[in-house]
Amino acid sequence: MLTAKSQGLGGLRSLVALPKVNRLKHRLDFSAVFRQGIRRQSPHLTLRAWRQKPQTAESAKIPPKIGFSVSQKVSKLATQRNRIKRQLRAAFRQLLPRLKSDWLLVVVVKPSATECDYQQFLQELEQLLADAEVLNGH
Repeated sequence: MLTAKSQGLGGLRSLVALPKVNRLKHRLDFSAVFRQGIRRQSPHLTLRAWRQKPQTAESAKIPPKIGFSVSQKVSKLATQRNRIKRQLRAAFRQLLPRLKSDWLLVVVVKPSATECDYQQFLQELEQLLADAEVLNGH
């Protein structure tokens, strides 16, 4: 398997992906967010957010975890769905230092998002996160 390192691209992958500790990967986590979390909507995105309860009082803060859902209803073309996910990951990388810990987040993309650019995604995400009180300072 070819990776960015084996191709001599260095840390290129770190510019594209979220840090591993911030990825929401498991089906049970997605289900918990949809079942128990709050929902905030914007014209192109829906944010689902659920605050995890720490296991013990002494346990360290859990970093926020982020997942994306871009269905084929958004676009039949995988290239368009992947472009949207890349733009959302880039927006979250910029917002990551401002996110509160202990939150699980799922961003559901609406079909109208195919016409959005990075700035629109960043603006909508910031507003959704502020409305959900996930950003520090809100």
